[in-house]
Amino acid sequence: MSAETVDGTGTSAGDTSTNGSGAGTAVVVGAGVGGLATAIGLRRAGWTVTVLERRASLERYGTAFGIHPTAQTALDRLGAGDVLRARAVPYRNARIRRPDGKVLAALPLERIERRTGRPELLISRPHLIDALLAELDRLGGAPIAHGRPLTDPAALGADLVVGADGINSVVRTAYFGTRSGPRPIGTVAWIGTAGFETGLYGETWGGGRFFGMTPVEPGRTNWYATVPAATTAREVREAFADWHDPVPRVLAETDPATWIRYEMRHLYPALPTFVADDRIALVGDAAHAMTPNLGQGACTALLDAEALTRAVATAGPGGLPGALRAYDAERRRSAQRVALGSRTLHRFMTARRPALRDALVGLLPG
Repeated sequence: MSAETVDGTGTSAGDTSTNGSGAGTAVVVGAGVGGLATAIGLRRAGWTVTVLERRASLERYGTAFGIHPTAQTALDRLGAGDVLRARAVPYRNARIRRPDGKVLAALPLERIERRTGRPELLISRPHLIDALLAELDRLGGAPIAHGRPLTDPAALGADLVVGADGINSVVRTAYFGTRSGPRPIGTVAWIGTAGFETGLYGETWGGGRFFGMTPVEPGRTNWYATVPAATTAREVREAFADWHDPVPRVLAETDPATWIRYEMRHLYPALPTFVADDRIALVGDAAHAMTPNLGQGACTALLDAEALTRAVATAGPGGLPGALRAYDAERRRSAQRVALGSRTLHRFMTARRPALRDALVGLLPG
């Protein structure tokens, strides 16, 4: 369904569903993590919601998302926390290592758990998407229009339009211009899932490259790697052939046909605002796409969705412009700090001369 088949109320033509509250109508552009979470929050607040998705079906590719305790709290507020925890696994006992296996430091997972009372959780992207869809269905659902890209955001007649359409956001370009856009950082990442549990987790940092492993579900291990100039699975395997166990085994026993290769990009420069025109808001990668080094992409999208829908839900009649300003004030600087931190960590992790870096990391606990 294209934008042109969405009627002036923001619901799909022929749709007779109603929330009965008169809270308002919303179109969410994008059915990824941020978009589905936003749809859930708006439905809980009594809004009539339509989700537009350019792909013919929801993407269920990908490996593991790390869900920080703050993002778990956001999911609890959205009503999807229990469904998340039913499929997620805790992330503990992870270390930063050198290629020879020497431990340099511990990731601060246990400290986070002690401070918050909750462990970091890991869940596969398909399971998280399914969890969000299950909660949306429980709330009565929202029409998801698949298969046609949005061509004219201005034609959407809803009270609220949410751009959750990723780093190449059409909504962002239409309302915020082209000054901020996707920028490559010169690194290609590879990710995959091995069909066994390694029992050894964390990241290994070498000169200009790194390799990470996390649990994802019983009997499987999520892995990710960067290798300068590698273009084939064979070259990736050769780059890590002399690294500590079980890195070579993980690569050897993961079918290259299932590997995902992507060019790392981020949104640059940072946007001066996440809202526009008193009815437009951006969430997730559309607002602050970042490198994956801190593992916070899904978390920030969930925090955006919860903060936006909470602000909208508490706004009185005619209060949408103020609610959007409150959302921007709560989320923009925080999300952009995370994005900057992730980009900075990427530079640190991929240093070509790792001796000083390893010495500095070695000063950390563990």
